[in-house]
Amino acid sequence: MEYWEGQGQVDAKYQQSRHIYRTVKRLFDIIASLIGLILLSPLFLLVAIAIKIEDPTGPVFYTQIRLGKRKEPFEMYKFRSMVVNAEKLKKKLLQQNEIDGAMFKMKDDPRITKVGKFIRKHSIDELPQLLNVLTGEMSLVGPRPPLPAEVRSYSSHDKQRLTVKPGCTGLWQISGRNDVGFEEMVRLDLDYINHRTVSYDIYILLKTVGVFLFPNGAY
Repeated sequence: MEYWEGQGQVDAKYQQSRHIYRTVKRLFDIIASLIGLILLSPLFLLVAIAIKIEDPTGPVFYTQIRLGKRKEPFEMYKFRSMVVNAEKLKKKLLQQNEIDGAMFKMKDDPRITKVGKFIRKHSIDELPQLLNVLTGEMSLVGPRPPLPAEVRSYSSHDKQRLTVKPGCTGLWQISGRNDVGFEEMVRLDLDYINHRTVSYDIYILLKTVGVFLFPNGAY
């Protein structure tokens, strides 16, 4: 049986503390994402110009269907870091996947553009997801939202990642990212879900700033 937060009998004080946490977390997400979008708008413009200079015919942003809390689908925003036909080319590269489990990653992925290599290394390509945070589809901190195809191969244990709202960053990002395998990523996500607090979220966000400046395995 799949477990969703709120299922079964839970201690009343625990329920109240979780409600307070979710309320504070949502308010923080709204305020922080709005401020972030305003302050980062000059960077957004520079990245958009760089993407267009390298490939004038392709779009600046890339949207992809991901699954959020309770497998709810939504469109996740990113700066485009790959060639326009990247999804079609992916089928030819599946045998070269360098991560075990329900994910696909290649360190020298031929689909990545020159601008894409830089913005992916510094996680700048993920910044448009502040829009997803503002609209409530994502949170600043939480498990990364998976692709529907990835979830189809999840075990019941893996699906516990989907009991909370997905995040822009989390323990996976600050613990080595692509250097961390799928099973370890799931373990980190479940550790976060079981111990999440406002102070823990702030700690992860502060560590994420360091990852932006000094990349730790992103590609």
